[in-house]
Amino acid sequence: MGLTIFEKTRIIGARVLQLSCGAPALIKSTGTPLEIAEEELKKGVLPIMAVRE
Repeated sequence: MGLTIFEKTRIIGARVLQLSCGAPALIKSTGTPLEIAEEELKKGVLPIMAVRE
């Protein structure tokens, strides 16, 4: 089962905040923090996951 749009938004938002605060990017990219976070999610390299209860 894939992520919902709300889960994707929450994960990307959290990652953008991390990148804006100086966290290193997990991929080679020269874009904005939003573009980097979206690409990281597409490639599946983010260490963030959604837990459903």
